[in-house]
Amino acid sequence: MADVVLYTKPGCPYCISAMMLLKKKGVDYQEVVASNDPQLKAEMTSKSGGRATFPQIFIGDRHIGGSDELHALDARGGLDPLLEA
Repeated sequence: MADVVLYTKPGCPYCISAMMLLKKKGVDYQEVVASNDPQLKAEMTSKSGGRATFPQIFIGDRHIGGSDELHALDARGGLDPLLEA
């Protein structure tokens, strides 16, 4: 299974939604709380091509985007193949 990393902000409803989807699928993921750490936030922004909203989700080396993009990817059947890679 691919490595999944989420950069999050405590209490963020979009972060919670993304994590709930991954948990529902039985995916182990790494949560990086980046909202209050300037270094981690800069790392996230750099890796995501400038996106600074939460969450930012990565599967393997691929930047997925935020919660909406993760859910859209799942709805069109593209999430499971990425997770299994």
